[in-house]
Amino acid sequence: MNSHSIRQIRSDKFFDVFNYCIMLLVLIIVGYPMYFVIIASFSDPDLVNRGEVLFWPKGFTLLGYQRLFHYPQIVTGYKNTILYTIVGTVVGVFLTLSAGYAISRRDLFGRRFIILMFTFTLFFNGGLIPTYLLVKSLGLLDTFWVMIIPTAVSVFNVIIAKSFYEGSWIDELIEAARIDGCGDLRFFFMIALPLSVPLIAVMTLFYAVGKWNSFFDALIYLKSPEKYPLQLVLRDILISNQVTMGGAMQDVSDITQRLKTAQLVKYSIMIISSLPILVFYPFVQKYFVKGIMLGAIKG
Repeated sequence: MNSHSIRQIRSDKFFDVFNYCIMLLVLIIVGYPMYFVIIASFSDPDLVNRGEVLFWPKGFTLLGYQRLFHYPQIVTGYKNTILYTIVGTVVGVFLTLSAGYAISRRDLFGRRFIILMFTFTLFFNGGLIPTYLLVKSLGLLDTFWVMIIPTAVSVFNVIIAKSFYEGSWIDELIEAARIDGCGDLRFFFMIALPLSVPLIAVMTLFYAVGKWNSFFDALIYLKSPEKYPLQLVLRDILISNQVTMGGAMQDVSDITQRLKTAQLVKYSIMIISSLPILVFYPFVQKYFVKGIMLGAIKG
C-alpha cells in the first residue's frame, strides 16, 4: 500500500470521526430538551427551579400525573384524538396517493391546469373567516367530520406523491399492464399501491403527526367538550390550573404548592401529548430515509 492510499484512509477515518462528533452534538442539542422534560415531570419542582435536575430525576414524585389523570376528560380526549388520527390519516393518505398518482399521469386531460390549481393553493387561500363560513354552510360545525374533511389533504404531500409516481418504473409497468388488459383503477390498487410502501409510510407519519397535534381546528369548530381532542383537553386543564392558582391569594404556602403542582402538570402534559407519536415513529423510521429521497433522480 503506497503512502497516498495510507493518507486517504487516514483522511476517511478523520472524516468519519468528525461526522460522528457532529451528529452526537446535534443529538444532544435536539434530544436533551425532551429528556429534561421527562425527568422534570418526575422531579421535585423546587429542585428543578434551582437547576439541580440535569441528568436524572431528583425528589421523585408522581403528583403531576396523579393530578392530570384526576380529570375524566383525559380519557375522552385520548379516545377522540385516536379516532381523529386514525380516520384522518387513512382518508388523507388515500386521497393524497390518489391525487398524486392521477396528476403524475402524462395522459391526464387538463393535467397542467390541475397542477397549477394545486400549486396556487400553496400560496393563496380564502382565510379563516371564509373557511369558517364554508364549514358552517356545509353543516360540519361541531361534528366529527369537521376534524377530518377541511384538512383531509395537504397539497405539499400531493406534490411529493406526484414526484414519486413520476419515476421511470411507472411508465414501463403501465404499458405492460395495458398489454395484459389491466385498467387504470386496477393498476393503481393492484400494482401502484403495493409498490408505494415507503411513500405510504412517510405520508402516514406526516398525517398522523398533524392529526395528533391538531388543536386550532378543534378550538374554532368544536363546541361540545365530549368531542374535544386531547390537545384541547390538555389546554383547558393547563388554563384551569393557572386560573385556580391565581384565585388563591390568601395563603402564601397554598400559592407555592399550587405553583409546584402547576409546573408538574405542565411537564406531565408535554409527556402525555407526545408519547404516542414517539412510540409510533420507530415503526416507520426504516421507511423514512427512503421517503426523504422521494422524487429524487434514480440511477
